[in-house]
Order: sequence, then C-alpha cells, then structure tokens
Amino acid sequence: MTDRPENATALPKKDIAFREFVMLCACLMAMNALSIDPMLPALPEIGRDLAIPHANDRQLIISVYFLGLGCGSLLFGVLSDRFGRKRVLGSAMALFILSAIACAGAQSFAMMLAGRACAGFFAGASRVITVSIVRDRFKGDAMARVMSLIFAVFMLIPVMAPTFGQAILWIAPWRWIFWALAILATLILLWMITRLPETLHPDNRLRMNAGAIWRTVGTIVRTRSSIGYMLASGVVMSGLIGFILSVQQIFFDIFDAQKIFPFAFAAIAGSMGIGSLLNSRLVSRFGARRLSQTALLVLVLINLAHLAVVLSGYETIVSFMILQSLTMMTVAFTASNFSAISMEPFARGAGVASSFQAFLTTAVSSALGSMVGRAFDATTMPLTLGLVIFGSVSFLIVAWAERGKLFTRPHHGVLRDPEFELIR
Repeated sequence: MTDRPENATALPKKDIAFREFVMLCACLMAMNALSIDPMLPALPEIGRDLAIPHANDRQLIISVYFLGLGCGSLLFGVLSDRFGRKRVLGSAMALFILSAIACAGAQSFAMMLAGRACAGFFAGASRVITVSIVRDRFKGDAMARVMSLIFAVFMLIPVMAPTFGQAILWIAPWRWIFWALAILATLILLWMITRLPETLHPDNRLRMNAGAIWRTVGTIVRTRSSIGYMLASGVVMSGLIGFILSVQQIFFDIFDAQKIFPFAFAAIAGSMGIGSLLNSRLVSRFGARRLSQTALLVLVLINLAHLAVVLSGYETIVSFMILQSLTMMTVAFTASNFSAISMEPFARGAGVASSFQAFLTTAVSSALGSMVGRAFDATTMPLTLGLVIFGSVSFLIVAWAERGKLFTRPHHGVLRDPEFELIR
C-alpha cells in the first residue's frame, strides 16, 4: 500500500493502494447508510402500502435494522478472527443482498421488519470487519487518521442517499430502493473479493473457543480506556440515531418541507463529512483524545444554545439546519477517534474487540436513540434535549475512562495477552 500513514504494520506483498483501500473501506462501512438513508423519503409510502397504523411506527423499519446490526456485530468479528476477514465478510454480504431482495418483495409490515432485521444482522459484518481490517494495518493516532479519512469518504453516501431514494421514487415504486441496494451491495462485494488481500496475519488468528473469546472480552472490560470510550461512543451516537429516526417527521410534519428534505438532509450529513476530513488533518497534530474530548464539550454547548432557541419559540428550519449541522460536525470528531482509542490495545483479538465494540455501541445508541424517536411530539424538543443529555453523559464517561486527566495525549501500548490461544 502506498502513501500509508506512519505506524502501519507490515503489509502483504500483493497489496491494494492506500487511496483505493480507503475508498473500499468507506464503501463497506457505507452499507449501513445505504440501508437506512435512501428509504427515509419513502417511509410515508411504505407506511401506506403496508398499512402501518401510526406514523411513529414507521420508525421500526429503521429501529429493527439497528437491532439486527447490534446482534450481528457481536458474531462476525469473532468469526473473522478465526477464519479470516475476507471469507466471513464475503459470506455475510451475500446474505445481506438476499435480505435486501426479501425487503423488496415484502407484502406485509411483519415481513418487512423480518427482512430489515436480517439485513441489519448481516450488515454487522461490514461494520466490524472493516474496523478490524483497519486495525490489522494501523494503530493509535495513525488508525484514527485512517478512520477519519474513511469516514470523510463514507459520509458522501448519506449526503447523496436521500436524494438517491427520492430520485427512485420519482420514477419507480419504493420497492426499487431495495433492488438498487441489492445491486450496489453486489458491486461492492465483487470489488472487495477481487482487490482486497487478506489482512489478518496468521499469528493473530484465534481458535474458536469460549475461553479465548471471554478472555478478550474480559481484557476489554478491565481496560478502562477501552470500555469507557466504547460506552461514551454509544451514548453520544444515540443523538445521531435519534436524529435519523426523527428527521423525516421533523421536515415533513414540523416544517412542511417535503420537497427540500433530501437536500436539507444532505447539507446536514455533509457537515459530518467535513468534520471527519478536518479530524483526519488535525488528529496527528493534536491527538485523538484532545480533539474528541473538546468536540464533546462543543456539542453540549451547541445544543444548550439550540434548546434555548426551541424554548423561546424561535425555532425555524434555518435555525434547525444550522445548529444540527454544527452538532453533526462535532459528532464526526468523536466517532472515528473514540473507535481508534478503544481499539488501540488490541492487535490480537481485534475482531473480537471490534465485535464487542460494535455490539455495545449499537445496543446503547439504539436503545437511547429509539427513546428520542418514539418521543417525537411534532417539535424538535425531544431531539435537542436528548443531545444535551447524551453529550453530557458521554463526557462524564470519558472523564472516568481517563481518570480525570483530560485533553492530553497519553500513549498506551498494545496489550499482549499470553493466554490467547493462537493458530500457528
């Protein structure tokens, strides 16, 4: 791989160029955005065709996907530590494609929810294994920089996805959104199979036994920085989940802005891409901890200001878009950095650690974010108040993880657990 950042690990002889590596990883991680954002404009039509009785119940099409994602995240990283990244990821992506096809043909709300849960379950592989692939190659601030570059490219997908979904609705029924998803996933699968080498070193393969897995989980739980940043990530990402669940109703029901929704969503999501790109430029200079901790404080201050706007009765579509865009930018500074910090100690067992991280963050963010979505009351109050609470709690968790020593650049070496049973 050319142009790789410092601290890269040894690479295979037949390797993919660094820029293509970033693009491919971004597309793999974008499977989740492709599975959520294009259907946001279609939720009212899906609700009518499948006879969904209440508007807030349409959120379940998104919520059950996250539920499946959390469950799948717990499994596929473990499998990839044993059988390799490519084999497990390729198999899961093929099953994800079948799940998307099942959603395209769903004739009832129950069938749709079952298909969405399965799609989320198999999409868990693309999320956790991609993080493991990056961890196979990089560590520390170098990993944070690469993850930021991936997120910056990845964020192009949610920027374009609602517009993509709306464009399909202009020329075809909503079911074609799922057919298009299946086609795009097939193309990404073929790209991964033909271009990406296996990144898991044979010495880092783990035997599939409960003892090795539980030892890895035990190491995570005992490592204060890892478990702390995983929990903090889950809490702060709850605001993002709450936003995704509420945003269609906010623009349709509060602001009566159905026509501009795809473009407004793109502008807000684009701010996350800008944040990720800025983070990739700044993390080597200031460190992942200092940037992410500062971003959390800024997130809380922005949403306190937003809360004051809502309470004073001056909320408009312009104020919402500006303040929500600034919020999403700060979230971008936490996402990749928190992931890199929590994964830093794990060269061996990176798949298990990535699975546990994805499961924990998804479980926490889905549960808390769903509370925000279900609390939608035709105002932006539930979302804004939720973001204030989530940001504050996340900062307290980070302070606990760092034992009160914030805004520093401590270096933690890679943990070497002698009890890991490796395949040699």
